[in-house]
Amino acid sequence: MTDYETVELTRDGHTGWLRLNRPDKLNSFTIQMWQELRALGKELRDDPDLRALVVIGNGRAFSSGIDTSVFTAGAADSIEGGDDVGTRHRDPTVDGILRTQEAYSWLEEARYPTIAAVRGFALGAGLQMALACDIRVFARGTSVGLLEHKYGILPDLGGTQRLPRVVGAGKAKEMIWTAARIDADEAYRIGLCERLVDDDALETNAGELAAVIAAQPPLAVQGAKRAVDAADRVPVSEGLVVEAEAQAVCLRSDDMREAIEAFVEQRQPNYSGK
Repeated sequence: MTDYETVELTRDGHTGWLRLNRPDKLNSFTIQMWQELRALGKELRDDPDLRALVVIGNGRAFSSGIDTSVFTAGAADSIEGGDDVGTRHRDPTVDGILRTQEAYSWLEEARYPTIAAVRGFALGAGLQMALACDIRVFARGTSVGLLEHKYGILPDLGGTQRLPRVVGAGKAKEMIWTAARIDADEAYRIGLCERLVDDDALETNAGELAAVIAAQPPLAVQGAKRAVDAADRVPVSEGLVVEAEAQAVCLRSDDMREAIEAFVEQRQPNYSGK
């Protein structure tokens, strides 16, 4: 793996830990951080060894949002360089935003489940990163919100698309339009996070959840992720096809045979992902 300055990646078996690593700045996002996350995503999205990934911030915050240095860094099209500049949209500003979105989108697109473990703050760009993950675990006392209207802008890193899919369109509009900050208890009440835990139990709880998921049959987990995600985007009739296609892969797999043999022999299955 490539070495990065603003993020860290470690592995524990089939579980990965992605840590935002600007703790002295509450892991606020810079152009470099987005560049590194986008590059890391290209390395990790289809990683065959990962079966779950936990995303967490080093220090006392997940992320306080955008670093104000970004506002003085120049035009939006400077956010990301490379050979593919200008390939997504003819407007260079739109093209730059679309490329920056890829710093988060791979968490949603990854073949394995992703879990955001959130403490302290998840504001603006920080909450948008958490929303790109499949599951969110919040520590009590955490403050979250999309504050972009305070800066005369809107959430443009997936917030307008992912938040309504999680909490509903009305609540998403209310949160965005009022630039509201809510606490972890309210976030749990409205379904913004799936688990609410004490701060000192955050890493343990997220790690245990990741371990449980990583122990499941990988092909079935991957297929279920695709099928559930399709439920937000396609008619039921089309979603049923996605579900059936994923099941057909499982029915032909070595992992299904291993699951049955392990059940009969009363032992833990050893899945190969094949």
